[in-house]
Amino acid sequence: MLVHEFLERSAARLPEKEALIAGARRVTYAELDASANRLAYALRGLGVRYGDRVAVLLDNSVETVVSIFGIMKADAVFLVVNPTTKTDKIRYILDNCRATALVTHAAKWRSVERAAAAVPSLKAVVLVGKNPRGADAGAAAPLGGDGSAGARFGGAVAAWDEALAAQSAEPPPRRAIDIDLAALIYTSGSTGNPKGVMMAHRNVVSASTSITAYLENRESDVVLDVLPLSFDYGLYQVIMAAQYGGTVILEKSFLYPYAVINLIKNERVTGFPIVPTISAILLQMEELGKETFEHLRYISNTAAALPVSHITGLQKVFPGVRIYSMYGLTECKRVTYLPPEELGRRPTSVGRGMPNEQVYLVDENDRMIDEPGVIGQLVVRGGNVMLGYWELPEETAKMLRPGRLPGEMVLYTGDLFKMDEEGFLYFMARGDDIIKSRGEKVSPKEVENALYSIDGVVEAVVTGVSDPVLGEAIKAYVVLKKGAALTDKDILARCAASLEDFMVPKYVEFRDELPKTSTGKITRKGL
Repeated sequence: MLVHEFLERSAARLPEKEALIAGARRVTYAELDASANRLAYALRGLGVRYGDRVAVLLDNSVETVVSIFGIMKADAVFLVVNPTTKTDKIRYILDNCRATALVTHAAKWRSVERAAAAVPSLKAVVLVGKNPRGADAGAAAPLGGDGSAGARFGGAVAAWDEALAAQSAEPPPRRAIDIDLAALIYTSGSTGNPKGVMMAHRNVVSASTSITAYLENRESDVVLDVLPLSFDYGLYQVIMAAQYGGTVILEKSFLYPYAVINLIKNERVTGFPIVPTISAILLQMEELGKETFEHLRYISNTAAALPVSHITGLQKVFPGVRIYSMYGLTECKRVTYLPPEELGRRPTSVGRGMPNEQVYLVDENDRMIDEPGVIGQLVVRGGNVMLGYWELPEETAKMLRPGRLPGEMVLYTGDLFKMDEEGFLYFMARGDDIIKSRGEKVSPKEVENALYSIDGVVEAVVTGVSDPVLGEAIKAYVVLKKGAALTDKDILARCAASLEDFMVPKYVEFRDELPKTSTGKITRKGL
């Protein structure tokens, strides 16, 4: 089974059913499938071949979803890049995976062009939206940063509408099989550069099938997705809905919570995936206590554990709604879930392994832990486990190791848990220093690199500190050069200029010196 067959089967079974709602736009399954077919042909015409990587740099939109499925229908591999990503990081990602094509918005071309020009593998760009001034909309010709011909990027630049209009809506012939890559999902790496998690079609199909099984999804479900599609939690809402024939409402963010609440009521939303940041905002909206949400069936949470106070508050605001506490990581999408009926007995648990998956704990000597209450590293085995990190064999070997059965490879999460007498898991700590803030994984190294780029900073280290809204807030500890007159506002402003917003520290603390190990390395211990 290939991932895009989810869409094709739903389009054949429910052609007139709404698949997507995005603002004023409503798209049926037949329309979504036809557009994806057209894009697949267009990409092949622009030089995309079997197994090539195609990047999508767009906000949550109909075009983003069409791109995801169209790329797979072209026998290629999709990667969704957050549209707030800075130019240098865009260049790194495109160059790292040797992307052949890029789909982005015309309004972003000025800022993206410099990155595109520096990627030798990139042959073509497809621009969504109004064409840049001076562009020939019907031609696949290069455009300059000012809208003129003769760009720094020397490949073809095609307009979305014209590119799709010229193509057939019939399904394109395919060569891909289920062990082929479907997606690269870039996540923060220990070196500061993001690393590409390789997910084959069968990995995505396995994860989607397991999650939709325990959520008991059905074609009558209407899911509100306010999470970016560059975030696997947001991405899978679209993939899973295509599998069970549901409707997804795409929002660009949770920036206007009252508008989102009106959507839940007016569109009869049945499923609402959130992260702790969203629950914190919801619980500050006193007016919600006066509302009724008769159609809302479930709320799910992952990325960071929901505080017990959030769970209690959500149960009061949304009485009768099933709340799923979950744990996962990009390398296997989802690991555990807590059945809602268990919330009262063990509200701090993240549950047990999901269907068609097994989990267990090991100690520092790789011995399996059977006793309740003993802390160990969580290991995952199942079809949802990634193939590895893109061209990072050493990093892959740290995470994927031989399992208990001959020939199998299992995922060592690096995260520490304990288990109770009934096998329910409790998250204790992360085995690495990755910070989860606002549902995003943040590499301390990447933030530290930005801090070190500021003139006047001599030493810097960042940590995650508990925060009721963000899950974890980023705190920077900084040592200044003698005579430097930087303030915390200066530091934060310069970080904001070079980092995505979720990576910008919330706190800055100046120190005369930072703690170091015996070998002279800065350590976070003692901060």
